[in-house]
Amino acid sequence: MTDIDLRSAALDSKAWPYEEARKLLKRYPDGKADGSPILFETGYGPSGLPHIGTFNEVLRTTMVRNAFHALSDQPTRLIAFSDDMDGLRKVPDNVPNGDMLREHLGKPLTRIPDPFGKFDSFAAHNNAMLRQFLDRFGFDYDFASSTDYYEGGRFDDAIKGVLRHYRGILDVMLPTLRAERRETYSPVLPVSPTTGIVLQVPVEVVDPQAGTIAFTDESGERVVQSALGGLAKLQWKVDWAMRWVALGVDYEMAGKDLIDSVTQSSKIARVLGGRPPEGFNYEMFLDEKGEKISKSKGNGLSLDQWLTYGPEESLAFFAYREPKKAKALHFGVIPRAVDDYWQFRGNYPTQEVAQRLGNPVHHIHDGKVPTATLPVTFGLLLNLVGVMGEASKEQVWGYLRNYVPDATPERDPELDRLIGYALAYARDFVAPTLKRRAPEGVEVAALRRLDADLAALPAEASAEDIQNVVYEIGKTAGFDTLRDWFKALYETLLGSEQGPRMGSFIALYGIANSRTLIAEALAKAS
Repeated sequence: MTDIDLRSAALDSKAWPYEEARKLLKRYPDGKADGSPILFETGYGPSGLPHIGTFNEVLRTTMVRNAFHALSDQPTRLIAFSDDMDGLRKVPDNVPNGDMLREHLGKPLTRIPDPFGKFDSFAAHNNAMLRQFLDRFGFDYDFASSTDYYEGGRFDDAIKGVLRHYRGILDVMLPTLRAERRETYSPVLPVSPTTGIVLQVPVEVVDPQAGTIAFTDESGERVVQSALGGLAKLQWKVDWAMRWVALGVDYEMAGKDLIDSVTQSSKIARVLGGRPPEGFNYEMFLDEKGEKISKSKGNGLSLDQWLTYGPEESLAFFAYREPKKAKALHFGVIPRAVDDYWQFRGNYPTQEVAQRLGNPVHHIHDGKVPTATLPVTFGLLLNLVGVMGEASKEQVWGYLRNYVPDATPERDPELDRLIGYALAYARDFVAPTLKRRAPEGVEVAALRRLDADLAALPAEASAEDIQNVVYEIGKTAGFDTLRDWFKALYETLLGSEQGPRMGSFIALYGIANSRTLIAEALAKAS
């Protein structure tokens, strides 16, 4: 695929990263007037640790950025912005020293001691976790700290702009607020000179050009002070708009729960004389009960939990598919995501250019899709490990050589890695659910016939030859449908309601071992 072919196909591709990238191409067909990079931004609230939502937002934004590179030679930049100037509203459940944190509620996160005792502040700890988190996946980004930008004066001119347009911003925000909130709402949140708390109090603009404001401090005293240099921060929707304008952000996506915030912040950005960024609102993840995932409820799936049972590529595949559709995120979706990733990866080399651009693996690997393939599916590995019970990697490799004689961990490192995931997933989720039932009715004779037919095959019979034997029995042994026969095989031999292509499983597990499974099942028949 040449660069010319890629660019031509990308201009018409319906893959969502290219659709998003074309918004930016329309925004700047000839690049920015000053030659500066097209700026992508993602936001992070460091009152908690990075999580799977953080990963998804940076990943999806990176996919749009990569798609834009295919459409244009304009330079780009991605900022991972930490809102660490925010006041701490509540003590997170998943950190130590909660009582200590409670003493600092309301203060900027960068001015609160680190409960883990490792960094200068709570925000510094979580910011470090964010950078480690993003570096782990090789994201190309620049880190930005809200506190550094406020205290360093980077936002001073923009804050003066907020003060100059104070009335216009209120005209945007007040109609969206409850009556009682309107009485105390202020776009600017001063930092108390006595307690260091970010105050939610009415503010009077004294001198917009000098950046001076007045407010009543917690002590009841009227205070006149600057709003610049970190002595105040902005309400979050105003802050978001100000940041877009001050930094020149061109693209930022957000969750569906922030649609109203995007709308109001966009209006405020225009009041400030700026242009809101392009972007779209993605749907939220749901748990297995169809309920919205909440960090406080603990009903979600963490990044580390996913990566215990599936590789990073499978999570990226799950994140790529249908971002505007609510999807269930729970342990049960991991095996399917693993196998779907490998299936799409296997299809990639033979696809036409337009099809490749719609293939998720193209965006997961930025067009540099690895060529290695797998001889078995993850689902088949789970079935194998399930019947083996307690097993080691070495034992699994022993069975794999029945199926792929020359397979080795050194030659097939990705398969070796996948075996580790399969062992972990089978141990925690498959083994506890397996229950082999006794065969009934026509199933008994069919299993006896299968045993005899397998005995007549050579030990090195191919998966296809074995599948033909299984298929023929299903057609002629008195089952209403082939599905009934395969369901019987899964339930009596594997202990599950669903299973693999039986020819592949028997070839992998070995004919002799499979006959032992049949004998055990027939022994249960009455």
